[in-house]
Amino acid sequence: MNKYELAIVVNAKIEDEERLATVEKVKEYIARFGGTVTKVDDWGKRRLAYEIQKMKEGFYYFIQFESDSNCPNEVEKNIRIMESVIRYLCIRQDA
Repeated sequence: MNKYELAIVVNAKIEDEERLATVEKVKEYIARFGGTVTKVDDWGKRRLAYEIQKMKEGFYYFIQFESDSNCPNEVEKNIRIMESVIRYLCIRQDA
């Protein structure tokens, strides 16, 4: 099992319930593909470094999880098509 960290930036213009549902859906994807979520960091609303899709702000979440090497690829495939996620990045943490 490897340790990974997934950073997602969620659209700031959506409702709170929809934003929380987006994070829960990402956690469900991780669990579905054999991963275990260990920690979720909510950094809140932050200003973006540059404008993305005419948005200047977004909600930042950092999700740490453990899984095999196949899980991050499958999770990224599903996050890529989520409309409420404007950016994401998954990295493997060093042991």
